[in-house]
Amino acid sequence: MPGSFFDTNVLIYLASGDSAKADRAEAVLRDGGAISVQVLNEIANVARRKMRMSLRETRSFLESVRGLLAVHPVTLETHELGLALAERYNLATYDAFIAASALLAECDRLWSEDMQDGLAIDRRLRVVNPFQERGRR
Repeated sequence: MPGSFFDTNVLIYLASGDSAKADRAEAVLRDGGAISVQVLNEIANVARRKMRMSLRETRSFLESVRGLLAVHPVTLETHELGLALAERYNLATYDAFIAASALLAECDRLWSEDMQDGLAIDRRLRVVNPFQERGRR
């Protein structure tokens, strides 16, 4: 069933001091969706290093995210597809692994602030920046 996949950057705003972006992130999360273990790892890294959250706060935030979204594993298939997508679409490596996870989760929308808004990947996945007007549809 098609659905939404979330990049790390969108979810980080839930715990940020930017209330406008936090509200928008909450709005796009209302219908649920999916993430990969890579996203959880990236959230943990950003929460600890950039946001200076304690380990307890980080774990609590990660538990909240896991409660909202389906979590998909990162596999060798994800890795190989990600490398192919990086080459085909000139994506940064970690962005390509996110896109690969979204495709393997059979999602049709990838919410991301970092990737090119409107990019169609393999004619099955569309990147949408939720913080641009186009992403507000």
